[in-house]
Amino acid sequence: MAFSPQKRKGTISGIIFVAIFAAGATYISDLSFIKALGLSPLVIGIVMGIFYANTLHNKTPDAWQSGIVFSGKKILRFAIVFYGFRITFQQIADVGMEGFLVSLIMLTSTLLLGAWIGQKIFGMDRDTSILTASGAAVCGAAAVLATEPVLKAQEHKTAVAVSMVVLFGTISMFLYPVLYTTLIENATGILAMTPKEFGIYVGGTIHEVAQVVAVPASIPNVPIEMANDAVIVKMTRVIMIAPMLIVLGLYLSYVAQKEGTSGGKLKLVIPWFAVYFIAVAGFNSFHLVPQNIVDIINEIDTFLLTMAMTALGMGTIFAKFKGLGLAPLYTAGVMFLWLVIGGFIVTKVVCGIV
Repeated sequence: MAFSPQKRKGTISGIIFVAIFAAGATYISDLSFIKALGLSPLVIGIVMGIFYANTLHNKTPDAWQSGIVFSGKKILRFAIVFYGFRITFQQIADVGMEGFLVSLIMLTSTLLLGAWIGQKIFGMDRDTSILTASGAAVCGAAAVLATEPVLKAQEHKTAVAVSMVVLFGTISMFLYPVLYTTLIENATGILAMTPKEFGIYVGGTIHEVAQVVAVPASIPNVPIEMANDAVIVKMTRVIMIAPMLIVLGLYLSYVAQKEGTSGGKLKLVIPWFAVYFIAVAGFNSFHLVPQNIVDIINEIDTFLLTMAMTALGMGTIFAKFKGLGLAPLYTAGVMFLWLVIGGFIVTKVVCGIV
């Protein structure tokens, strides 16, 4: 146990150590040129953690390791639960059926596509394939973090998935404004999109929440409708992470029983933190907590997520990456093309029908 009398001091020291790194990542993320790149403290935290893991990890006491693991596991789940304070069910209702359907279709198709091609086409292991797919399908690094406990994946596989999210999410953040201003804004026919449709397209296909916010902000004279719809559709995808994780848990239980690794019984794997996440979002929908308090909760939650990302980075040693090759890059690249091209087609069809 992490807080047993023998380990308590080392665990606390390890948690403090991770928190110091997370504070540094938070400070760096507030620098103006870092903000301009759209890099969240979560991403900076994992980069700092990876740097530590491959340079200085032998310089710290072994007793601290329990605190680092605690930050990457327990604090992570706690932070995912309180991520629900960023969402209300009213936001999802406001965007309408078009936004919901685009979110559902893109999440499901991207997750299945990424998991399948990762394993069957590019020869990756199951966990890395699903983690990479979940990051592209739902909400970037936060989705990878939330999926990791369900799979019980190794830290370096989580880091691979996060790195793919960062790479292609960043490309998206710069690509979409160019697509809008050069091809879509004044187009006619099949390429034409209203501001609302483009907002749905952005929210339904870009990886990170921060990147979704950055795209409309990068377009001159952007209609407020586009920015609002993009964020709301994105948050719809975020809340879908909970049912996705529950279904994934059921699937893993079924596979374990089929392969005879579950002891002959169908063990129901329910990620309860995902259920609690929905409960918190439902509670937040009643607006019982003053907004200034919710803002403070969200700031604390972002810091806790940064701690979790940093801790995962601290468990990522490059030697563990041997054998993966370019498979994660190819898998994430195919999903990126599907999000950009397939997402455009899905958005046009859904908005044209609903």
